[in-house]
Amino acid sequence: MRLGAEWTRSIRPAQDRSAIAILDQTLLPWRVVWIRLAGLEDTAEAIAAMRVRGAPLIGAVGAFGLALALREDASDEALEAAATRLIATRPTAVNLAWAVARVAEAVRNRPRGDRFDAAWAEASAIADEDAACCEAIGRHGLPLIAGIAERKGGDPVNILTHCNAGWLATVDWGTATAPIYRAHDAGIPVHVWVDETRPRNQGAALTAFELGGHGVPHTVVADNAGGHLMRRGEVDLVLVGTDRVARNGDVANKIGTYLKALAAADTGVPFWVALPFSTIDWSLASGELIPIEERSEAEVTEIAGLAEDGAVRRVRVVSPGSRAANPAFDVTPARLVTGLITERGRCAASEAGLLSLYPEKA
Repeated sequence: MRLGAEWTRSIRPAQDRSAIAILDQTLLPWRVVWIRLAGLEDTAEAIAAMRVRGAPLIGAVGAFGLALALREDASDEALEAAATRLIATRPTAVNLAWAVARVAEAVRNRPRGDRFDAAWAEASAIADEDAACCEAIGRHGLPLIAGIAERKGGDPVNILTHCNAGWLATVDWGTATAPIYRAHDAGIPVHVWVDETRPRNQGAALTAFELGGHGVPHTVVADNAGGHLMRRGEVDLVLVGTDRVARNGDVANKIGTYLKALAAADTGVPFWVALPFSTIDWSLASGELIPIEERSEAEVTEIAGLAEDGAVRRVRVVSPGSRAANPAFDVTPARLVTGLITERGRCAASEAGLLSLYPEKA
């Protein structure tokens, strides 16, 4: 996707396979900095600190992280230890565990001397597949926006997003943003309401950054404005991503998504969720079984911003001495989800709906 004057993916493997480069998303939108991840600890720290985030992207980065770990030590013991270390960094997003397990399975029965080559090839395949999946999600989601545009007689389609499900959260295109980019590039007038998405402000900092870079009209709003906008008829479609979807269609996404779904259901606004196959957890019967990551209370009590002197600083916004809770995700029941957009097409948010697209999982 577009980053300034260039087109790029969000992950850049080194040609000599010694490292990968990723955008440090903790510095966006104020500074665009590529950082080098050359081993297991670099990769684990980048995922845990959310220098990279978004379920599909951390899956791809985790896959390369395991390959880089095997470059240093390809023993069975090192393989298992590295896989465990990486998976533990972010427990809610299923893509990470899926990608790491896929790389581990690809090398487990190989001679040690072949393991790095095989792991790097598998990680590269995972990255390429993610980009292809997101491009396909854009194609399958485009008719939803085009249909609304036709009914509105050419007036802009107003889409509400939550968190960042853009190309910064994937290898390319994004999940929820892929249909938006497709529509914009096709000349369909769109306008995006961008939830700021506290406590880390991924909407205000990341979604707004990438939409602006691509020329998509957008407006940042406080998280609690969504229901108000829907009641006023100023939202035509809610489109979000997800970190894990259970077999029954329940959806785990950034905290606050459930409230958007409730408001959408009350006001009759379609609520669609975009995801690649790697985000579906077929082992979980319902969203009640999805582990919810509890992050540092400092993310709630403090906030980062650009000071007048150009420095990025953190300031405290909560009363001194007050504690904070920080559940990073919530679960939206399938009954509140209009439908799912995947690389294979659209379906109902249900086991039957998912199996209609993935019959091999029956």
